[in-house]
Amino acid sequence: MTDAPRFPPLFEGVALDGAIDPFAKAVSMAQLGCDAGTVPYRLSRDTLDAAIVLAPEVPLERAMTMLVVCGIGFSNALGALAPPEVAVHLHWDGRIRVNGGLCGKLSTAAATHDPQSVPDWLVIGLSVPLIPGNPDAPGAMPEQTSLFDEGCVEVDPAALLEAWVRHTLVWINTWETSGSGALHEEWRGMARDIGEQIADPAGGGQGTFLGVDEDFGMLLRSDGKTGLRPLSSLLSR
Repeated sequence: MTDAPRFPPLFEGVALDGAIDPFAKAVSMAQLGCDAGTVPYRLSRDTLDAAIVLAPEVPLERAMTMLVVCGIGFSNALGALAPPEVAVHLHWDGRIRVNGGLCGKLSTAAATHDPQSVPDWLVIGLSVPLIPGNPDAPGAMPEQTSLFDEGCVEVDPAALLEAWVRHTLVWINTWETSGSGALHEEWRGMARDIGEQIADPAGGGQGTFLGVDEDFGMLLRSDGKTGLRPLSSLLSR
């Protein structure tokens, strides 16, 4: 049986059973005023689901950098526990790829959608499949994968959750003390689609993903014009 995960100081895990969604639970707990650092999680047989409640002290558009921070934290965590040939890449919108296949995602919600307001709370959720969605029909979803499929059978889900929170905390501290420079450098090494034609996250066509601004807003070139797609546009409604 998997041991309960242990978290750094100021982080408190909340184990969930059954069909309770940790992301939805984190949002409801944040709305009721729970402490920052609360980590609802569910370690099921087939999926690792967890969320972190944060209390930003900066306007929402800057605070949304935590989506990137948590993505890098997951990449670092899996990199420390998985075989060395396992590669993690991140889509701008929070989707995660492991060895090229889609393998989970990050989600985000906040107390406000006003990019200039400081949110009372911000929640980042993580969902990663541990085993194939349909193990009896391999190849049914060729672009989807799982940690089991990618050789991570020995990765303990509780240890991965611990490592995700720990590595995320390291990058939060780096961002707070040193700014976003190191974060940008780390992210560029694992970012997907830069320089490629992609679907416009705002809908309605495609564009070339040129890169990101200081707060990781997407710079998209379409019809001869470059537009900005802020990270706050990804917030759950």
